[in-house]
Amino acid sequence: MTVPLSVLDLSPISEGSTARDALRNSLDLARSAESWGYKRYWVAEHHFVGVASSSPAVLVGLIAAATNTIRVGSAAVLLGNNTAAEVVEAFGTVDALYPGRIDLGIGRSGQRRVEALRAVAAGKTVPGAPRETVVREGVVIPAPFDISGLLTSPRLQASLEALAFPGAQAPEFEEHVGEILALLNGTHRTRDGIELHANPGEGADVEVWVFGSSAGPSAELAGKLGLPFGANYHVAPSSTLEAVQAYRAAFRPSDTLAEPYVVVSADVVAAEDDATARELASTFGHWAHSIRSGAGAIPYPDPATALPLPEREGALVEDRLITQFVGSPSTVADRLEHLQKLTGADELVITGVTHSHEDRLRSYQLLAREWGLPALLAA
Repeated sequence: MTVPLSVLDLSPISEGSTARDALRNSLDLARSAESWGYKRYWVAEHHFVGVASSSPAVLVGLIAAATNTIRVGSAAVLLGNNTAAEVVEAFGTVDALYPGRIDLGIGRSGQRRVEALRAVAAGKTVPGAPRETVVREGVVIPAPFDISGLLTSPRLQASLEALAFPGAQAPEFEEHVGEILALLNGTHRTRDGIELHANPGEGADVEVWVFGSSAGPSAELAGKLGLPFGANYHVAPSSTLEAVQAYRAAFRPSDTLAEPYVVVSADVVAAEDDATARELASTFGHWAHSIRSGAGAIPYPDPATALPLPEREGALVEDRLITQFVGSPSTVADRLEHLQKLTGADELVITGVTHSHEDRLRSYQLLAREWGLPALLAA
């Protein structure tokens, strides 16, 4: 049986357009994705860059209001930027109006940055096992990319400081997640034993997810708590398999899940034929390089006017380029099937960016048809 497909939307701002355009495009894509049979519509959290998904809870509420049945959520709220109370009250507010449709995805990006800063201060780098790019059962597993330079870039540090009060420190990830779950189920107590009840938030019918990029604390905690797990192949393709394996090894049945449940992400651009898709995706490297260089995501470049990406810059994002799924619907679907089989994913979440909103809509529509999503077949 074919696994469900879902959408991860960054609300990209295209070159020559605005954040207003990007947000309106997100609402349009969400309504279309619902009609085409996608299971969920998730939004990311990014700040001070050329994407408009800076406030996940607000955007989740707007998308829930603009749709009827599709599940809507975050992938992911970054706990380093938000307190447990802020997260629970925000998503509890949305759930109060759209009950049973909201996913609360959380990630530990803030903690990863702190760890990277400590490592650099100690004269170390973020560890990564050296290896060559390989292909396993039709899936490209690239050599790891050392993210320590990115996480410690001055611009990113400035952004982090702008998102928190001076001297503020986020709790350890496990403690932070525990606070969220306690606030949701009404068992939260302060260090002094004082009861706090989030209203709205307590008793909210939200589905809590944990997202991770490696076989580290996120994967292990998701398994230990019996929560569903999202593995980021589109961001960290070198460590996706290890992350999924760590999650399954740590999994314990819970009131939420009797068995592990994994969603794996993939970056996709589909078009009527392979050549057209390659042209639409030809500036993905430029966009990915702006992120990897520490400058922050630029507005997505127009393939009609962009110069070719220099070889040196292309080398910095090679792992992202060779793991992007680009081509005709059948080409993309074939590669997605290999990814699903290798990871054992219960669901795939598709993210994709093109300069033209119409091309992005068409990409998702073509894939939905090729994959056989039920709403499209019934239409």
